[in-house]
Amino acid sequence: MVTAGAVTVRHGFTLLLISISLAAFMTALDGTIVNIALPTISEAFDVSTSTVSWVSTIYLLVISGCILIFGKVSDQIGFRKVFLWGFLLFSAGSLFCGLLPHLLGSFPVLIGSRAFQAVGAAMIAAIGPAMVTAYFPMEQKGKAMGIVLTFSSIGTIVGPAIGGVVCQYLSWNWIFFINIPVGIIAILLGAKVIPMTGVVKRTGGFDRAGSALIFVGLASLLFALSEGETFGWTTPPIIIAFALAVLTLGSFIYCELRSSDPLLELRLFTRRNFLMTNMIIALIFFCYAGLNYLLPFYLEYVHHDVPSAAGLILSSLSVAGGIAGILAGMLYNRTGGRLLCIFAGISIAAGFLMLTLIRVDTSTGFVILCLLLFGFGMGLMLTPVSNMIMNSVARKYQGMVSGLIIVERFAPMSMGIALFNLIFIQGAITVATHNEITRMAPVNIKIETLMTGFDLAFFFALLVGIIILILAIVARQETHPDYQ
Repeated sequence: MVTAGAVTVRHGFTLLLISISLAAFMTALDGTIVNIALPTISEAFDVSTSTVSWVSTIYLLVISGCILIFGKVSDQIGFRKVFLWGFLLFSAGSLFCGLLPHLLGSFPVLIGSRAFQAVGAAMIAAIGPAMVTAYFPMEQKGKAMGIVLTFSSIGTIVGPAIGGVVCQYLSWNWIFFINIPVGIIAILLGAKVIPMTGVVKRTGGFDRAGSALIFVGLASLLFALSEGETFGWTTPPIIIAFALAVLTLGSFIYCELRSSDPLLELRLFTRRNFLMTNMIIALIFFCYAGLNYLLPFYLEYVHHDVPSAAGLILSSLSVAGGIAGILAGMLYNRTGGRLLCIFAGISIAAGFLMLTLIRVDTSTGFVILCLLLFGFGMGLMLTPVSNMIMNSVARKYQGMVSGLIIVERFAPMSMGIALFNLIFIQGAITVATHNEITRMAPVNIKIETLMTGFDLAFFFALLVGIIILILAIVARQETHPDYQ
């Protein structure tokens, strides 16, 4: 017989899970919904395609640079304050993005507003996994994490579709305005259901030097990787950005190892299991971004699919990931995280192996099967490996490690796009008659030349997939005494 108290607790967990899932959905949605509006924004402000891309780039740079900072802040002041202030800033930033650039007729104002919005997004993204670990009982953590990650996947899937409808029937401004009512609901719900707990008392001050170094270091690195192809890899801005990244990230490591209260406890990485599970997440998103960047070119220029068909084919990856995320949440407490990770690694490696078999005349069904295997493995992997990471560290590191997991989703994506594109170009050059291929639009390059580039990129993905599988087999599931 279910008691009234049990019903109240279950009701509280449900509302809390909705609140956390809403945050995951909104940050993922806003990362993809804007891309579809970039051509419209470019026309509205009469700017080039490379210039308008900064609407997306600045969002990525600020989030990646701020996430570790807010993960650490949440350990000190509590998840509730960071969550509520994060949604407040995110909603205000959305209002600024939609309203101020239009009123002032200024594209730089849009970039500044987008950066402000990204600060709020970083706050709510940084603490999602930590809130699941801190507030949900052990027997519900797997299911809760699976639901949160599934909502994040749904946000990624529906973003372009919603953005296209909004741009076609309303205006680009409404891409940002639709965040405001969702933000208000999240603030009211979060204020009601998020407990006034989760604060870890600290004797040391906030690590300001570490915060500044990690922000500048990550922002410089991601700028160099994302803009290297546009500016040229040997141009002064890219060389300076790489040099600044090496200097600041090296200084960050030096300072953190000597700090009594570091922004990121680097000594956690001396534990082999913690290192391997974090590497799995980084490598998965590294491959995801690289393949997600290259496959549209294969589908449109080699396979001769129209853009709408190519979009539907690519969406199969995210759909499979969402389904697998729900399944992983249901199975986690029954099978354990390690077994799920091994099966996920097999699925990922199999998908990449099949990609190496793709040719000019490959059927659409075969391509979709490749994407389904990768997407299913990705969705099946993220829930257990995130839980394994969060459950392996002490409670006092929850916010810090939660932020780290999110950084490992964002930062490798820029690196993946840059490196996969570089490998693709080098593969094409091996059969090109001259090096002018690097200055040609993909549509003007012969199919055979393009296919050589894709072959090399897909083979590289297979090598990374094998590494992911090996890490999944070797990794162990550990539970810190704080959760036992």
